[in-house]
Amino acid sequence: MRAYICEKYGAPEVLKLAEVEKPKPKKNEILIQVVATAVNSGDVRVRALRVDDGPLGSFAKVLMRIIIGFKGPRKKVLGSVLSGVVTEIGDEVDKFKVGDEIFAMTGMKFGGFAEYATLSQDKGVSLKPKESSFEEASAIAFGGTTALYFLRKAGIAKSKKVLIYGSTGAVGTSAVQIAKSEGAAVTAVSGPDGIELTKSLGADRVYDYKEQDISELDEQFDIIFDAVGKLPKDKCKSILKADGSYVTVGGLDVASEKQSDMKRLADMFDEGGLKAVIDKTFSFNEMVEAHRYVDTGHKKGNVVVTVGE
Repeated sequence: MRAYICEKYGAPEVLKLAEVEKPKPKKNEILIQVVATAVNSGDVRVRALRVDDGPLGSFAKVLMRIIIGFKGPRKKVLGSVLSGVVTEIGDEVDKFKVGDEIFAMTGMKFGGFAEYATLSQDKGVSLKPKESSFEEASAIAFGGTTALYFLRKAGIAKSKKVLIYGSTGAVGTSAVQIAKSEGAAVTAVSGPDGIELTKSLGADRVYDYKEQDISELDEQFDIIFDAVGKLPKDKCKSILKADGSYVTVGGLDVASEKQSDMKRLADMFDEGGLKAVIDKTFSFNEMVEAHRYVDTGHKKGNVVVTVGE
């Protein structure tokens, strides 16, 4: 099969298209023919061994090398998201059958940047939304599971006042929709070119970070979710309630890939409560170009790569 191999950390050009052996599913695994994948902020961080600046930056980079690999990724085929069709199942698989259309978060196993991948039936894999395309299913997985994890950690609930900082990325676009589905009042912050998109996703109010100093808002929030890792907690003191929660994707906390969360995202999509926001779609042969585009930091929502049919 064809797959993109990453043998060292670096720019998008470290990804090399190669012929590799097609994986064989273990007893509790399914073999998936990948139809679509996505390139998100997590993928480019792993590829480039990139961490956010700050006091924990050096430590985080060392930790990443320990977990992922010192000179390059131990798992040479990266890719944390995929959607596709089950083509083979292990002897002990009872949750899926050949022909099932699924979408998944692959976790530390990676493997999404390939024509085939294997995953445990008990990990972050679920039947894809009935009403979605494979491309849409790939688009909602990363941002959706990350938003669910952090909003749940913050105590999202009906009538909560939520501020989402960075509302146009994969995580932010999902967070706005999920918070609204929970009955929260959502205030969002984006760049000037993301205001209309954020409003279309249901935000009650949207501020342009270039025009409004967030720390000077004349209200306080129950939850502040920094969906891009660029809003320090100390800048939120005046707008966070005394018993409020601040959560950020910029720390060492990493969202888990729960099967229940994947099922919830599928249900939300089919019920009309979650839209897939896709900025650009690339072909499998354009994987390096897709990474270059994500590296610019200007994408809105998700960047999808079509792999097969």
